[in-house]
Amino acid sequence: MKLSLPAPLRRLRSAAAIVSAKVATSASKATGRGSGGMIGGLVASRVDPDIMSNLINNRPTVLVTGTNGKSTTTRMLAAAIRSSHTVATNEGGDNMDAGIISALLATRDASHVVLEVDELHVPSAIERLKPQALVLLNLSRDQLDRVGEINKIERVLRESVKSRPEMTVIANCDDVLVTSVAYDAKNVIWVSVGTGWQGESVTCPRTESRIIHEGEHWRAAKPLIDGRTFERPTPTWQVEGDQLHSPFGDLTLDLNLPGQANRGNAAQAIAAATVFDIPAAQSLAAVNAVDNVAGRYSTITVGEHQVHLLLAKNPAGWQEALSMVDRSAEGLVIAVNGQVADGEDLSWLWDVRFEDFENLEVKASGERGTDLAVRLTYAEITHELISDPVDAIRACPPGRVEVLANYTAFRDLKKALEKGSEN
Repeated sequence: MKLSLPAPLRRLRSAAAIVSAKVATSASKATGRGSGGMIGGLVASRVDPDIMSNLINNRPTVLVTGTNGKSTTTRMLAAAIRSSHTVATNEGGDNMDAGIISALLATRDASHVVLEVDELHVPSAIERLKPQALVLLNLSRDQLDRVGEINKIERVLRESVKSRPEMTVIANCDDVLVTSVAYDAKNVIWVSVGTGWQGESVTCPRTESRIIHEGEHWRAAKPLIDGRTFERPTPTWQVEGDQLHSPFGDLTLDLNLPGQANRGNAAQAIAAATVFDIPAAQSLAAVNAVDNVAGRYSTITVGEHQVHLLLAKNPAGWQEALSMVDRSAEGLVIAVNGQVADGEDLSWLWDVRFEDFENLEVKASGERGTDLAVRLTYAEITHELISDPVDAIRACPPGRVEVLANYTAFRDLKKALEKGSEN
């Protein structure tokens, strides 16, 4: 049985947690150990286990989750809501409890809260933050050694949505697993973002029957246990090329960020902003202006090379990022690490289609560059193995170099390139 402290002691504990977090964050920055995006939250939660609930203070809150696109959609949604309000958000991508607490600590006076949340942390975030809205982007297999089987994640998220029936859910109806999560929710805004990766769209997560695709529509071969047909809901928002069809009329997506996936992210961000009374046209302008998400999609000039950075973390994300690669570039560096944050199991490399880079000079790089080189060999892609990504870039001909990297490879390379561009 959990004992409740008297209100004065709770306030004192929260105040101590906030002070401790500030000290830890300042020390982290001063010593060069990091940006403080995690340590402040970790320290605060140790001092006050209820700090997350205390910091939210009944502010309007929206959570963004899914396998891919969390950071980008959060950035877009924060920009949309910021067009009328002040916003607390974790734009650095720290999406577990400590990062969420740090974001709330950094902007305690903001009127609204927009947070990306790791799929595994959604249940506790919903319980503590009591959000008004939840954005469900997509669900596909990720780091099996950390996240586990995707159908388990679907069931956990479904229960989380059920636990807060008053919450509005903004859900991607083209994703079978996301649709299952939101299917019984009372307040759903269905958004059609188009289909890219369909690796998890083959069976119904509720009956295990096969999914039948009929053009844009899909349905399960067997009915649900209550007799209903499990099928694609009719969207009220739909992306078609650069057009976003909405209940408020057609909107033109003129994004600074590339790719079909980002058009889908924008659509869900704009739809979610309407829950907080932000006009769609106003959100559109804010979303179109987003041009950088924690360094992703950025171009850094280093010597004779213009290095274009792309991040991918799992098969669906890699397939989308590969479609963004400029085939006219002078070189392509693919960098893969296998650290805990990346997932140590790299068997997913065999789920990604690398077979269409015959005309690019390709370098396999990263701590697990050898694993990647084997995959490229079987894809019959001519390549050179250069373990250090910076050396791999330098080995490319002068000009534009596309770089596609997974999480820690991207993080470390970005730091190295920014340092090199300053020298």
